[in-house]
Amino acid sequence: MSQTVDRALSILPLLAQGPADLGQVAERLGVHKSTALRLLRTLHEHGLVYRQEDQRYRLGARLFALAQEAVENLDVREIAHSHLVALNDRCGHTVHLAVYEEQEVLYIDKVESRYPVRMYSRIGKPVAITVAAVAKLLLADLTEPERRVIAEKLDYPMYTPRSTLDAAAFLKELAVVREQGWATDLGGHEESINCIGAPIRGADGRVVAAMSVSAPNVVVTAEELLTLLPLVRRTAETISREYSGTNRPKKV
Repeated sequence: MSQTVDRALSILPLLAQGPADLGQVAERLGVHKSTALRLLRTLHEHGLVYRQEDQRYRLGARLFALAQEAVENLDVREIAHSHLVALNDRCGHTVHLAVYEEQEVLYIDKVESRYPVRMYSRIGKPVAITVAAVAKLLLADLTEPERRVIAEKLDYPMYTPRSTLDAAAFLKELAVVREQGWATDLGGHEESINCIGAPIRGADGRVVAAMSVSAPNVVVTAEELLTLLPLVRRTAETISREYSGTNRPKKV
């Protein structure tokens, strides 16, 4: 039974490359045409493949509907939370998870620092969009025209002398973040607080959320916090793989 399921599932990535006829499917699977036909018929009955008028098979609409439904029901917070807790256990600092919704960047999860000095951020609260590391990561993933429109509409409060000055400076920083794949807020919102962040990506490579680690200067310096960047990026990559469904076990 497991071999039959394996063969049937192997047909899907083949058809993802384009329509194929019965002979091509059988050849790729290394089976007789009758076996390939039986597998294709089963997949066809479930709407996962479709037989065209030229007798070639392609992926069925049901497969796309299932994929869309799965994406819509994915909860990035639920998937990420245990990894955020593990990161907090290792470094001890505040860990945030944020998403971009309706022109705002919102915190959707937070794991508190183990140190007495705490941050005032709250789940559900918008972040300071022009300076926060998570905001830079989420906006940097947008297209250049989208970034420009947003940047030109924003106000640029000078929270500290290190805050982003204007739209031109913000766009320049977003371009850097997009290129390097990580972001910082080194005293841009609060002079005493530093932050480093990394993106969480879906199966299509687009950024679906951003995570960060924040700490006050009285606990660690900015330079010391930056040494955690590889760990933060590895955590984000692990969450990305789990969220996108690419954490597949290797065959033995």
